[in-house]
Parts: sequence; C-alpha cells; structure tokens
Amino acid sequence: MNKNITVRYFAGFREHAGVGEEAVSLSAATAGDVYELLKHRHGSQEPLGHCKVAINDEMADWNTPINDGDTVLLFPPVAGG
Repeated sequence: MNKNITVRYFAGFREHAGVGEEAVSLSAATAGDVYELLKHRHGSQEPLGHCKVAINDEMADWNTPINDGDTVLLFPPVAGG
C-alpha cells in the first residue's frame, strides 16, 4: 500500500534532487525503504549507513516505520574538521 509522504532533502541530496522538498507516494514501510526507493531517482550513490534521517523533525533510525502523512528528512554525510 502506498503512503503519501513529504520528503525534504538537505545539502548534496537537495542538489541531486533539484528541489528541497517533494510530495511522493511510495510503497515504503520504513525510513530505509524511502531512501532506497528514492536514491536512484535522484542519482545518489551514498550508502545508507553514511546518511542520517529524521521523521517529522525527530532524528530516527532507518528501521523506523513510516506512516501516511509523515515528513521524512534526508541528510547526506557531512565532512568537516
């Protein structure tokens, strides 16, 4: 069953997607599923373990369930020193 969610992209993910936010309808059970379903759509090559996710503005685990109407925020790896 598809869930209607909002996905917000940050930093390099936003550059790849060409948008900061989009509404999507996906057959995703977890935050990890959302990432896997969208990464090829926008050309991301980042491994899941290098990225961070938040659901409804709360940092989350990739195994966190996704519900209809949720907002999923995707953060690529950040380098710095």
